[in-house]
Amino acid sequence: MQISSIIRRAVAGVAAASMLVAVAACGTSKDNKTAGGEGGNGTIEVVASINQWGSVAKDLGGSHVDVTNIMTKTNVEAHDYEPTSQDVAKFGTAKVAVVNGADYDPWASKASSATKATLVTAAETAGIKEGDNPHVWFSAKVRNNTADAITAAYQKADPSHKDDYAKLNKEWHAKEDQLESKIKDASAKTKDVPYAATESVAWYLADDLDMKDATPTGYAQASANESEPTPSDIKAFQDALKGGSIKMLVFNTQEANSTTDQITGAAKSANVPIVELTEQMPKEYTNLLDWMSALVDQFAKA
Repeated sequence: MQISSIIRRAVAGVAAASMLVAVAACGTSKDNKTAGGEGGNGTIEVVASINQWGSVAKDLGGSHVDVTNIMTKTNVEAHDYEPTSQDVAKFGTAKVAVVNGADYDPWASKASSATKATLVTAAETAGIKEGDNPHVWFSAKVRNNTADAITAAYQKADPSHKDDYAKLNKEWHAKEDQLESKIKDASAKTKDVPYAATESVAWYLADDLDMKDATPTGYAQASANESEPTPSDIKAFQDALKGGSIKMLVFNTQEANSTTDQITGAAKSANVPIVELTEQMPKEYTNLLDWMSALVDQFAKA
């Protein structure tokens, strides 16, 4: 991320904090039909900061939940997102809130902290904290743990349908098991394959595929520190691609810029396969597991 991105995150945090009083008021209004987290049709009101976790929340709640996703587009990063007052107010009417955590969506964590909603923080379910790689939906462990935490939140909020939530949880895990079997099969091709990434978005998925992160150190450190890589970092990356030590390039198209143009250009010149992906779930997918399955196919074919 650029310095301007960091400034925008700070502004977003201040904006979210300044709206907390309004959120609390919204959540306790007697005139609001969704106050207390129950919709007009008796469903549980759920708000998710990003659509990938929202899709999991919907799968696990079925007809008993009404899920609102705050972020649904691939042209904006959650890191940089500046919530509107309407966005923040949605947390005030929710009974369950699902956020990513690990400082990925701090505006959502702040917004939910002033409400009575049961909070599920995906990163925390696997002990992942601020400073760690925050793109945790790519991790099989985090997906499993988060699903169970969401189910527990639903059963607490709506004990009369406890058995329904248990059944939906079992069905979800069966699909996750199929995905993990696919990952295991794909790892027969991807195991120990050295790859590099323009940004460590899919690191957890590559790790589940037993791949070897060969991103040049200087470039990787600059990316992790949210700073610009130096010309020498970029050259080292290009040289590694040209030299054949990197067998696959993972490119986050949401973060395309002049630097990534140089990296992808070098990969194309060296005939290094490129796996293109986005940070947010693309609009053609309504289900996180389907998206992950498609990405596994991309890695296996590259």
